[in-house]
Amino acid sequence: MTFELKFIAPDLRDIDAASAEVIACTIWEDQRPMLGLAGLLDWRLAGRLSDLARSGFLRGTRNEVLMVPGRPRLPFEKVLLFGLGSHAAFDDGVAREVLERLSNVLDGLRVKRAVIELPGRNDGTLGAERAGELLMECAADPLDREAWTFVETEEAERPIRKRVQQERHRRPRAGA
Repeated sequence: MTFELKFIAPDLRDIDAASAEVIACTIWEDQRPMLGLAGLLDWRLAGRLSDLARSGFLRGTRNEVLMVPGRPRLPFEKVLLFGLGSHAAFDDGVAREVLERLSNVLDGLRVKRAVIELPGRNDGTLGAERAGELLMECAADPLDREAWTFVETEEAERPIRKRVQQERHRRPRAGA
């Protein structure tokens, strides 16, 4: 398989047009309303994610992973939410944990195509270039993925793409 790096804007029309089985986003434990992709998905799901948060079923704690159905309101079978913990405690270690967990969950679900919000990117807590670097460090064999589409602004796409390309040239490919 070849890793196909794609980006879409954090906009509901672009997200609706994305071809993927799963959409994955991150949420903070101490930030409501939800921001970034989670906020957009909550809007499209008629407040379902907010309802889950209000009930305490979804908290956004570190290591939390929740899967909810996406259809019929979204074009994705599954919506995955990954907790980041508290905003103040976020660092590269938390980002690594979330990226590794995300990669493992997608592998476990045998997902070939996913739309993903990288940890810390929903509000710019993690810089775009650093997010690309951590992605390459943490995601299990990211260069062998069929297709991951990242939800990013146009300005953030360039540094992430640059960092991934640098890593592609630095790493030997499996089976090469």
